[in-house]
Amino acid sequence: MALDTEFGVKSSSITREWSGQVQPALVASFLFLFCLEACLWVRNLRHKRRLPGPFAWPVVGNAMQLGQMPHITFAKLAKKYGNVYQIRLGCSNIVVLNGDQAIHQALIEHSTEFAGRPNFVSFQMISGGRSLTFTNYSKQWKVHRKLAQSSLRAFSSANKQTKIAFEQHVTAEANELVQAFLRYSTDGRYFDPAHEFTVAAANVMCALCFGKRYGHDDHEFRCLLKKLNKFGETVGAGSLVDVMPWLQSFPNPVRSLYENFKSLNEEFFNFVKNKVQEHRESFDPNVTRDMSDAMINVIEERKDGTLSKEFAEATITDLIGAGQDTVSTVLQWIVLLLVKHPDKQAKLHELMDKVVGQDRLPTTEDRSSLAYLDAFIYETMRFTSFVPVTIPHSTTSDVTIEGLRIPKDTVVFINQWSVNHDPLKWKDPHVFDPSRFLNENGDLNKDLTSGVMIFSSGKRRCIGSQIAKVEVFLFAAILLHQCSFESDPSDPLTLDCSYGLTLKPLRCFVSAKPRGKLLGLVSPEGTLP
Repeated sequence: MALDTEFGVKSSSITREWSGQVQPALVASFLFLFCLEACLWVRNLRHKRRLPGPFAWPVVGNAMQLGQMPHITFAKLAKKYGNVYQIRLGCSNIVVLNGDQAIHQALIEHSTEFAGRPNFVSFQMISGGRSLTFTNYSKQWKVHRKLAQSSLRAFSSANKQTKIAFEQHVTAEANELVQAFLRYSTDGRYFDPAHEFTVAAANVMCALCFGKRYGHDDHEFRCLLKKLNKFGETVGAGSLVDVMPWLQSFPNPVRSLYENFKSLNEEFFNFVKNKVQEHRESFDPNVTRDMSDAMINVIEERKDGTLSKEFAEATITDLIGAGQDTVSTVLQWIVLLLVKHPDKQAKLHELMDKVVGQDRLPTTEDRSSLAYLDAFIYETMRFTSFVPVTIPHSTTSDVTIEGLRIPKDTVVFINQWSVNHDPLKWKDPHVFDPSRFLNENGDLNKDLTSGVMIFSSGKRRCIGSQIAKVEVFLFAAILLHQCSFESDPSDPLTLDCSYGLTLKPLRCFVSAKPRGKLLGLVSPEGTLP
């Protein structure tokens, strides 16, 4: 199934920002900049390009050519110009990498050279300007990443005790989802599970970071998370806020997007700051309650001057924001594909009954016996490529990829979708087929699963990728064990999605029915519902 044919689309931020009515100020500024750049443009035409790529217009470059799904455009351009080529967005030259070979060469063989981040205006607004994810590569960044990674591991997978505690957090949230879904489905009603998934995924991270969760009926928390859904529209590859920063200078749709992005980042960061400050006020160096305590301890007690105390809340902001977005998005796709492929859902239900039975809930101990579920999850990640393009990279020094020289400080887009849909790597890549990840014995083929690219690779690989996979497995297993899902027959089922940092389904209305006796219906607070 091709994302540009069977996947319906919602206009991307790039298209939406330019497709509406253009204000007079925008027209005037555009004409002025067009004339200003004309001489430079003509001069560039006289010189041989450093890299292959499409013709770029003055001022806007190739922005108007990217379409509603830029990752699809990038893959199509690769067929003409090769897996390493250059486009222009605004006044910025961008190198786009496609295909498994070129991307592996860049992110693994030249990991340091591709570990940078561009100096984008949107990146500077995230986590108070101290984001682990969005700040540039440096000695300070390496210290920050090491501390964040070790702290996350300490509360999720360091030993048997922490693994059990983490699993309990996820199981509690999954039970809460089951209750909510069955309640919403009363009298055969259909509902969109998207926001409930967001709340559940965020709550898992809040339990790790703050030692507490927030109820699904917590109005303030739900409103905050709804605003965060707009985050990916601005930081996705090709955002006009970043490549044409001069658009902030006068009224236009891009300026409005920029101001909203700034506001939601400040609101979310202040929410986290308040929680971390509460931890500072009750901090005991002899008792580490959660990740906030851990970050306060390792950052503020180090006293080596590498990281200021503000890096504690910046790290927590990153972890909650990234954790909820990735997990909630893949869970939406899993449910959507379950109802689109009822035969595969039935096979999973049969497997649950055989391996787990009706007297207990599934756990991670069952994972090796539930290989088809893992295969379904990996195929969902590969097929949807719901993180189609990584957060933009920047080169830290001159580097050569596939014989083409890329200068230092070049912005680089990594097209993960092209890896997950490469016909040389995957048979029938546009077909949803979980069995592709199983060997002849029905076990998971780990060589193939490692080839799915969602969490990036190299020095910028997501530090929470392993716990995210455990989290998704548990959520999916418990939901399938307890519920069966159906789509609304009066509402045509589509795979429409919107482009951003993640691809999110536009419509996913389902109904949940209980399977057998319901288990684990104890709320995360430990009281009966």
